[in-house]
Amino acid sequence: MAFALLAAPGLAFAQNLQVQGFGGVTVRGLGTAPTVGGNIAVPLGSHVQVIAEGGRMGDIMSPTLATLLDFAPVDLRLRADYGEGGVRILGSSHNVVRPYAEATAGLARLRTNFSGAGLRPDAITNAALQFLDSTRPMFGVGTGVMIQGGPVVVDLGYRFNKISAGNAIQSALAGGDFGVHQFRFGLGFRF
Repeated sequence: MAFALLAAPGLAFAQNLQVQGFGGVTVRGLGTAPTVGGNIAVPLGSHVQVIAEGGRMGDIMSPTLATLLDFAPVDLRLRADYGEGGVRILGSSHNVVRPYAEATAGLARLRTNFSGAGLRPDAITNAALQFLDSTRPMFGVGTGVMIQGGPVVVDLGYRFNKISAGNAIQSALAGGDFGVHQFRFGLGFRF
């Protein structure tokens, strides 16, 4: 009997858990790159969720430097693998379309990748570039709409993330702190 009383709130809570995968584009200046990831949202009420998210932003290099490298026979990219947590405020739970706004904070692992000079030079350069990889603080805000139908949730959203620039080389590659825009499409399920 005591076990049933303790388990009942957990079962009700688990029914509102939302798991989502997403894809989209990262935009910096005129350049775009893919972004992928997933998140978990745990409700604190009908209008508030605590969210945890992880993903990868394909290339967040400075648009100016990326344009210059377009004329070079080699390619240099700066990607960010990230994890963050935060709060999402949702519109009415009685509507199929629910607008939302969110704020997050976390960490981004910045990694530089070089290619185009040949197998051996690429490997040597990438081995050396690993010493410049760094983990930096990240802050984000976002908005969008969730379209709910039964247990299925479709998310159309926009995020702006600010990643603190790392070392001098990463700062030069990014043009200072990283301001990254994401446009994304997510598909999730509520349990």
